[in-house]
Amino acid sequence: MIKIVGVRFKKAGKIYYFNPLDFNIEKGDDVIVETARGLEFGKVVIGVKEVDESELVSPLKPIIRIADENDRKKYDDNKEKAKETFAICQEKIKEHGLSMFLIDCEYTFDRNKLIFYFTAEGRIDFRDLVKDLASIFKTRIELRQIGVRDEAKAIGGLGTCGRKLCCSSWLGDFRPVSIKMAKDQSLSLNPTKISGICGRLFCCLKYEHEVYAAAIEKMPGVGSLVLTEDGKGKVIEVNAILEQIRVEFNDKTIKVYPGESVKVLKEARAKDKHGEYIDAETMRELKKLED
Repeated sequence: MIKIVGVRFKKAGKIYYFNPLDFNIEKGDDVIVETARGLEFGKVVIGVKEVDESELVSPLKPIIRIADENDRKKYDDNKEKAKETFAICQEKIKEHGLSMFLIDCEYTFDRNKLIFYFTAEGRIDFRDLVKDLASIFKTRIELRQIGVRDEAKAIGGLGTCGRKLCCSSWLGDFRPVSIKMAKDQSLSLNPTKISGICGRLFCCLKYEHEVYAAAIEKMPGVGSLVLTEDGKGKVIEVNAILEQIRVEFNDKTIKVYPGESVKVLKEARAKDKHGEYIDAETMRELKKLED
């Protein structure tokens, strides 16, 4: 077992693990750590705990020190300076006529590197821009192209639920989201209704998917022929949350039954599982929403 602490460098950023050494570190403390980018200022979000060494991807780097007031002042100064730098970079992008949209910029804690984040439709030749910026700011320059999800995370905003975007408020890592998750939850497969402001499928489709998937596994799919206490019928609707199915009989009467109370005589084909057919054009649009 090895002791670790979890550190974040941004409000909703990824959590990285470090060796606390002999420091008396608690959750909420500000710390200075060494990363691949150099010295960084971060906040402890997971206090000291022991984990199996096999769970760690690479050797842990140590905590350099617990941040003091001077470190906090330097960190705040870096953020203020980055705002000025952002405006200058935007002007230089216009001067060079580059088709790129600047999203954010930041200094490393020791100011050894200045990183700019941008989005663009394709590849951008920004070599001349880098030279220009390096001559102005007298430090190493890195331009990093990010995706639409990272753009939404950096800018923030409100989701269709009326709350702050998960990615910009608490979600540390993006996880793969698929159309199947929307289908399993019986959501509309209209691309405009299941995609966020980033233009990709809602991240929240992932949150409850395991519950829906487990419930669906125990029930017959739409189109299945089943035997109920009232005779044979066809499943026309599945409610995964209530674990109920709606069955239609030959006389067109419809009744609701617990999914486990019926006997499946003939299971629906896989493509009929959700009782919904999607035209090719809509399917192509939906596929574009997947990451």
